[in-house]
Amino acid sequence: MGSASGRYTIIFNGEVYNSEEIRRELGDGYIWRGHSDTEVILEAIERWGLAAAVRRFVGMFAFALWDHKKHNLSLVRDRLGIKPLYYGFVGGDFVFASELKAIHDYPGFEGTIDQGAVALFMRHNYVPSPHCIYQGLFKLEPGRILVLKSPYEKPALSCYWSADEVAKAGFESRLDGSDEEVITQLETILANAVRLRMIADVPLGAFLSGGVDSSTVVALMQAQSSRPVKTFTIGFHEDDYNEAAHAKRVAEHLGTDHTQLYLTPQEAMNVIPLLPAMYDEPFADVSQIPTYLVSKLARTSVTVSLSGDGGDELFAGYNRYFMTASIWNSMKWAPHPVRKMAARLVHSVSPQKIDKTYHWVRWAIPRRRRFAAVGDKAHTVADFWDVASPLEIYMQVFLSQWQPPVVVRDCQEPDTVTQSIQNSAWLPNLEERMMLIDLVNYLPDDILTKVDRASMAVGLEARVPVLDHRVVELAWRLPLRFKIRNGTSKWALRQVLYKYVPPELIERPKMGFGVPMTFWLRGPLREWAEDLLSSDSLNRHGLFNVEPIRTKWLEHLSGNRSWQHILWTVLVFQDWFSRTVGASVLKDAV
Repeated sequence: MGSASGRYTIIFNGEVYNSEEIRRELGDGYIWRGHSDTEVILEAIERWGLAAAVRRFVGMFAFALWDHKKHNLSLVRDRLGIKPLYYGFVGGDFVFASELKAIHDYPGFEGTIDQGAVALFMRHNYVPSPHCIYQGLFKLEPGRILVLKSPYEKPALSCYWSADEVAKAGFESRLDGSDEEVITQLETILANAVRLRMIADVPLGAFLSGGVDSSTVVALMQAQSSRPVKTFTIGFHEDDYNEAAHAKRVAEHLGTDHTQLYLTPQEAMNVIPLLPAMYDEPFADVSQIPTYLVSKLARTSVTVSLSGDGGDELFAGYNRYFMTASIWNSMKWAPHPVRKMAARLVHSVSPQKIDKTYHWVRWAIPRRRRFAAVGDKAHTVADFWDVASPLEIYMQVFLSQWQPPVVVRDCQEPDTVTQSIQNSAWLPNLEERMMLIDLVNYLPDDILTKVDRASMAVGLEARVPVLDHRVVELAWRLPLRFKIRNGTSKWALRQVLYKYVPPELIERPKMGFGVPMTFWLRGPLREWAEDLLSSDSLNRHGLFNVEPIRTKWLEHLSGNRSWQHILWTVLVFQDWFSRTVGASVLKDAV
């Protein structure tokens, strides 16, 4: 769309929820041509300039802006990274797109894999920003503006909003109110964020898992709706992976128009061949499968769906925050040199030898306290002893699948998450450091990537009210006691929810949104996995050290260990390579 003055042309993906408010602020002097938020964006930029206008936008967006007067191009991405934006050079031309497949089809695109990005993927299950799986291409990071003044100059990057800066500002201006005052303020700002995202001229609903985050969003939606909100849940018949029954009880209490669908393993596994095209680059969060399926279910009835994503990172919801602190507190009494020596001693004995020794002494141990794979467990514990800080535990145990030097040939892993860990050093407590690290990395590059691609694949617009930047800014002003209290996570968020839903419908162990991949890899997916994990297949691109991958696969098949997560990472890469890079090579050869 072009601006009325003719100065600007925009290509826009996303939604600015407060566009009507901005329209009123711009005044009556301008004759509006239509009712779209795109026109409002253009005229706001015309009036206030790009950076000042973007700071007024509440929403999710990625856009390219051409300034006909200055002859420069600007790329802009929303504050939290809800909408994607790729850019780079192909054959000397500057290219940009919301999806890599568009750039993939650009004339002259070579698609050379970035080995450093492969290392990052094997560690994290995703390729962290600003990196991309292809050399010469990048992701624009959240809250950034890129300006290209000439195709012969390096693009200039600036930051109009930073999670790191928001965290620092919040830490320096902590709220000092009573519990009731803080809960009321949080409820008010969350309700407003939900209200804005309920404005739509198409059918609207919400994902509902029955957990704290999605239940809070749905409760605030229903409180502001004159009709039952449409809610959607998928379930699995395996109890360890099924949240549908919990969601149904919450839906019944709130009075929503609820739809649930129980899926067979085959229906879930049918999604796997769709993943490479859906995500463009390797992406291995296994919950991508149920996310796609619940999006597909919702799309049968609505065009827009709200989700509760963001609550874990803002209100300390992940179990790993507690586990990291617990592990560190249990071992920090011993000096690091002593722990390191003990770790080396354990590592000097193979897991197999430890298992053999344990086999001869286990008769003296009560049956209920016996363990399988004792050698592997001993080596895992020894890995903990070998670290010097709790953030090393967080990185190596909870943020890493593979250690890239073990599995990626000629590994040169760029600093990304490690840089975030260093940047968070100013925070005095461990839990908030982990939350900030996740807010900057895991949230945009895993959680939001997963939801955006899965929902867009079925033509569904997913909106995330918890990640309204004003909610984020308030959350960082809350002292930690409003997030963790008496061993309970998301304390303040729970108090908001309990105004609408009784605690007994919510309080249960956190389950996550996954699929029973452990069993599928030993059963119905075994043949598919064996083909991708064969030595020939693993050697095809020359990127991997084959032996450690084969070892993990055989251990998984034996039933002694469950390596579903790290094997899924390899499988996703192998499948992506064969369907994209490998397919392109064959096409060119023909």
